[in-house]
Amino acid sequence: MRILVWHVHGGWMDGFLRGRHEYLIPAEPQTTLPELPQGARPVDPASLRDEEVDVVVLQRTEELELVERLLGRRPGRDVPAVFVEHNTPKRLPVTERHPLAEQREIPVAHVTHFNRLAWDCGEAPTVVIEHGVPDPGPLYVGDLPTLGVVINEPVRRGRVTGTDLLPTFARAATLDCFGIDVDLLPEALGLGDRLQAVGDLPTAQLHAELARRRAYLHPLRWTSLGLSLLEAMHLGMPVLALATTEAPRAVPPPPDAGAVSADPTELAAAAGRLIEDPDEARQRGRAARAFALEHYGLERFLHDWDTLLADQVETRAARRVRTPADTAHRSPDPANPAAPGLMKGALR
Repeated sequence: MRILVWHVHGGWMDGFLRGRHEYLIPAEPQTTLPELPQGARPVDPASLRDEEVDVVVLQRTEELELVERLLGRRPGRDVPAVFVEHNTPKRLPVTERHPLAEQREIPVAHVTHFNRLAWDCGEAPTVVIEHGVPDPGPLYVGDLPTLGVVINEPVRRGRVTGTDLLPTFARAATLDCFGIDVDLLPEALGLGDRLQAVGDLPTAQLHAELARRRAYLHPLRWTSLGLSLLEAMHLGMPVLALATTEAPRAVPPPPDAGAVSADPTELAAAAGRLIEDPDEARQRGRAARAFALEHYGLERFLHDWDTLLADQVETRAARRVRTPADTAHRSPDPANPAAPGLMKGALR
């Protein structure tokens, strides 16, 4: 298939673009993109009308208008489309209406079961395709008796990322913090040498450095599911995670891979035990890696996406047979929209 997709949510894209398809990435000529896999290529938005597109993968609501304007085709009507919902609701935790809730042509693909549970998606068909992480390998060393933490913009995001909880964990072990703007943490929290801001590192360097820390700490309160948690598990690190959103599903029941709890003091106590016992940390890390490979491997992720996208393309082709007057550049009668494509047995 030839898939049109914008390069947002870099961690998710790192897995998605490793499939067997051709991926068109809209980007202005002066835009610098990260290194793309072999099957992906940048496309000037001004030339999109000259491209054959089989299906569109949307990740932001503004892309609905962008596709219609740049491609000359309405997503869900004139070209098959899927909307990836990466995030938990931002304003109302359980009653927020999804922006695509009033339509039936574009399935909403949630990246976690918690996302689908929390969002009110109304009439839109929904499916869950859980994350798949490229395996960095069992890099865990754990020679540094510290906790690795990966948070982007922790000062700005505050309670969302559990930044206010870091002093509790700093009493159990030194925190080595990675991510965007972590250099603001020392002044904001005043923890002295109990917190080290390592910085925002390239992925390969981040994995190597993170794997030297004794355990991984995931203090986020309200996130869909941080990919850094899954990456740490793939590395073979024991993990400590707040029991919020999807984390209780993503981490096997304690104490197999570390600890999951809604009580920060309980997590801090577990952190202290791992700091003091490197052998236990390695054992928990092996369990974390085995679970991550089984449940969040790249092959399963790409297979699920292949199934969903192929079904959308096939459903669109069937519509065209039933409605021969329909063309690639003219929508059907809006008073009589076609039924949405369904991922067999998965969409609802």
